Amino acid sequence: MNQSVIFNELVRWVDGLDVVEFTAQQQGNLIRCQVSRRYLQQFSAPKLVGADDTIEVFEHQRFGLEEMAEALITEEAFDSQGNICTSSDLI
Repeated sequence: MNQSVIFNELVRWVDGLDVVEFTAQQQGNLIRCQVSRRYLQQFSAPKLVGADDTIEVFEHQRFGLEEMAEALITEEAFDSQGNICTSSDLI
């Protein structure tokens, strides 16, 4: 794991965007990472209804999502707003 990318425990639901947002730091820069409810749905048998359900699924998949985000950060695959989106179906 690249030690220059550090993830913290903060996770929040962004209702207007329908994403879970988590953050990383690299060389002192805060990087917002987002994963959509639609992407997380593939890891859940019942349909994800609320923010709490979606965050719970995120927490179960956190390690893999952080690895994916770290790879994208290393590749400098930022979107137009400077965010990292952990799947292609994100905004």
